[in-house]
Amino acid sequence: MSTTVLIIDDDLELCSLLCDFLSLETFAPTAVHNGQAALEHCRRHAYDVIVLDVMLPGMQGLDVLRDLRQFSNVPVLMLTARGEDTDRIVGLELGADDYLAKPCNPRELSARLRAVLRRTGTAGSRVIAERLEVGTTAIDTGSRSVTHAGNELTLTNAEFNILKELLRWAGTVVSKDTLSQHALGRSLTAYDRSVDVHVSKIRKKLSAAGGKDLIVSVRGSGYQFRLDPKGT
Repeated sequence: MSTTVLIIDDDLELCSLLCDFLSLETFAPTAVHNGQAALEHCRRHAYDVIVLDVMLPGMQGLDVLRDLRQFSNVPVLMLTARGEDTDRIVGLELGADDYLAKPCNPRELSARLRAVLRRTGTAGSRVIAERLEVGTTAIDTGSRSVTHAGNELTLTNAEFNILKELLRWAGTVVSKDTLSQHALGRSLTAYDRSVDVHVSKIRKKLSAAGGKDLIVSVRGSGYQFRLDPKGT
């Protein structure tokens, strides 16, 4: 069964190239070239994954992502201009699962899409359900749900994967590179703040549910989820 992918980009030539290549890679691609039209399309049609360009005419890609996250948790890979770190950080904060700089290699895009789908457990991939509990924080990998003190947390796919790793190794410092590789599917590169952005968002959501200071920073090493019950 083909994996459905929606490409939202106003570059018609690029869309045609990507659609042709992805079709050979067992994907079933569709392209929409306008942000507002893409949002309406997504309200009527479900996709396994979305490729979203930041630079769109009219409604910008980041605005599309913000509105999309109001009604859908579909995995999203952002296409950003090379070197535009601000767009990448804002995209991650809004709920993007990964990003790729343009111009991109279609083969790398295909590999990134497959990695995102594996991490999010979509597109028919086999998921072994697992429940992790530390104090009053619990994760169910089968339903991809998170609760703290009985309060349900709404996390993006990337946030979920990072928290899962931190809970699995609770009480142990997990390096940023390990979190990037296991949760985001890529090695950490210089000046890459993706892990920091996601952890910051997780902290805010845990704190709002009553779980303050559960994730601590260990300077020069990484992050640790506290075992101390006083932190719950």
